[in-house]
Amino acid sequence: MGALVTLDLPDDSPMLGLPWIITFGPLGDADEWEPVVCGPYERPHALALAEAVVAEEQLMAVVEPLLPAVSAEEIRNEIAAAQVAAEDETARIEEADLYGDFEDTIDDELEAAAAEDHPAEPLAPPSEAELRAGFSRIAAKLTGGSA
Repeated sequence: MGALVTLDLPDDSPMLGLPWIITFGPLGDADEWEPVVCGPYERPHALALAEAVVAEEQLMAVVEPLLPAVSAEEIRNEIAAAQVAAEDETARIEEADLYGDFEDTIDDELEAAAAEDHPAEPLAPPSEAELRAGFSRIAAKLTGGSA
């Protein structure tokens, strides 16, 4: 069994309506091959497809929103925001080291969350017709049509 990584978003997040992509790659450092990027999909389809693939393979699947930028300036702004977020995360980690072992805290939190989670049955992957309908809805959103 592989691993699936995605954003944990609130139900009202505007990102949920964006197109999503899946990046499949090796789960460990032993394998070396270029990641495979698939999509765009609607989020539920992306999650179901990724889950179906990693359920049977030792792979990592990262499901993330595709940000349809329409200018170089928008892309620069997204890059700047990502850089600031990375710097903030580094600062938080460095601060956490002052008060104890941050990694131990994270491990404890993950174990507690895993104990609370009730493993659900894997989602059935969407059919080709469902995916094509999703592609149409995504294309309509990206071209300004109604979905």
